[in-house]
Amino acid sequence: GLNWFLCWVPNLQMNLSLDDVNQTSILWKKQGNNATMECRHTKGASYFEMYWFRQLPGENMERIVFTTTGSKEHDFGPFSTGKYASSIESGSLTVKLLQPEDSAVYFCAVSSWSAAMEKRTTPTCSGTRNPLEMQP
Repeated sequence: GLNWFLCWVPNLQMNLSLDDVNQTSILWKKQGNNATMECRHTKGASYFEMYWFRQLPGENMERIVFTTTGSKEHDFGPFSTGKYASSIESGSLTVKLLQPEDSAVYFCAVSSWSAAMEKRTTPTCSGTRNPLEMQP
């Protein structure tokens, strides 16, 4: 039979920030397994907000989840917590029970918030692509 594998290919990014925000480079998983991507940054303690996005082939980018150290609740919007999980402590996103339709470009982003200035910085992003490849 055929097995499905999930592979992240590194070095797709939105901003010139590869040194600041980094994601999981390459990860292989079979269909039905869970896949966890890590996101780390060196922008400093004030950057305590994290976003995860996905972009399906030929479609616009969608925000999967927003997390902040100021809240234990993660904002998944319309996305299901049965499909996705995130951790603000480790900066990870988990895609559960992988299926072929999970093939997309996944981006993490970090931003800071200044209550005094009432201003949020533009998210600094890093992205990795994960095409599902069929193996004989």
